Amino acid sequence: MSARHRALWALAVVLSLALLIAPALWNGFALLQWDTGGYLARWYEGYLVPSRAVVYGLILFAGVPFAFWPVLILQSALTIWVLALILRAHGFANRPLLLLGIIVTLSAFTTLPWLTAILLTDIFCGLSVLALYLLLLRSEALGSYERLGLVALIAVAVATHNATLGVLMALTACALPVSLFDRARIARADVVRGIGALALGGVLVLGVDFAVAHRLAWTPGGAALSFGRMLQDGIVKKYLDEHCPDPRLRLCAVKDRIPQDADTWFWGSDLFDQMGRFDGLGDEMQTIAFESLIDYPALQLKSAAIDTLRQLIDVRTGEGVLDDLWHTRTIIERYAPQLVPAMRAAREQKGEISFDAINDVQYPLAIAALALLPLVALLAMSGVASAAAGELASTVMLAVLANAFVCGVLSNPHDRYGARIVWLATVTVLVAALEAAAAYQRSSRPRAVIAGATRLGAPADLS
Repeated sequence: MSARHRALWALAVVLSLALLIAPALWNGFALLQWDTGGYLARWYEGYLVPSRAVVYGLILFAGVPFAFWPVLILQSALTIWVLALILRAHGFANRPLLLLGIIVTLSAFTTLPWLTAILLTDIFCGLSVLALYLLLLRSEALGSYERLGLVALIAVAVATHNATLGVLMALTACALPVSLFDRARIARADVVRGIGALALGGVLVLGVDFAVAHRLAWTPGGAALSFGRMLQDGIVKKYLDEHCPDPRLRLCAVKDRIPQDADTWFWGSDLFDQMGRFDGLGDEMQTIAFESLIDYPALQLKSAAIDTLRQLIDVRTGEGVLDDLWHTRTIIERYAPQLVPAMRAAREQKGEISFDAINDVQYPLAIAALALLPLVALLAMSGVASAAAGELASTVMLAVLANAFVCGVLSNPHDRYGARIVWLATVTVLVAALEAAAAYQRSSRPRAVIAGATRLGAPADLS
């Protein structure tokens, strides 16, 4: 590689990093969200809470001495690396300015920089989907160290959020039968490597949780969060109305006072606090969730289908990025007081961030990119687009559907859950467009040569 080419790579990487952390640079501090404080507190408090992975908490803890900027740089650098591997795997290796152009486009027209510049696990979902795609379907384009790096990325992503594990398990389950009947498409060794990455993530969860909480346990969540979805859809009220009084259920005594909104119940209800939150009501909520599945199967199927469809289109940028983050603010004040002046001076804490104009542009483009995924897959099946583009589109479609089900049904629909993965649709459309442009250029080159030769008086037949 020449000195000029190395300089171009350095320029592309530096500018890409700046773009991906630009929201935080403009804000004056890392972007925060409702859940940020819950992750950060895990190391300091030494116990587990639902959906707040200790692994990501340790990453945040390591970034405290430097005001979290290394965390944002890490998230952005991983994004740049994975996108560079995607371009290489699709025939665009060593194109630093093209990589920069892709990141400029994604930064302007997708939610991507709002994922890399915030202290949340969401960026790891999309990156791990691309990483698994590379391992399973583009392994031949990777070096041995790159495969190991992708395995490590997947393992960390699995350990940062149960929903990400669910999405990756769904993709791996789809890949397994393909590897049994079409080894040319997906090698069994690559599937084994993918399964190993998921297993490594599980070991990481158990090991880190044990080190911090001093007990062998998985990050809690599961049925209790599904209770929230059933509460919001009216299933819990129906169950309690039909089963109360029941000596097993403390909620019978307060059933008419329970808010019918999951977020209000879990995060803003004095009643939930008074009854012991997840520790006090976890088993009871799990009982109601499981028994209502048995009692109302048709209602559950209808509810699940509606919530999955809702989650597919709930993809707006910025949910939960607010100035009223009292819990996260309290955690930082308690455990990282040296960061409080910078946090309070940030635009976010002053209420100066609005996503209305951003979503006016990004939301319709995100929906359009989602709608184009089946088209890319169909064009690949018909031979108009490349098989590689079709495989990427199919992978992203499966991931989006799995994410919609896991988040919409096992929790409840939120724009944040959709936004964390919808940017992959735009990546897919851009890659397919690049491949189509390259194919057109290759097909038109011989005609251009022939036409030029004819103008110069050479024979038209150059064979």
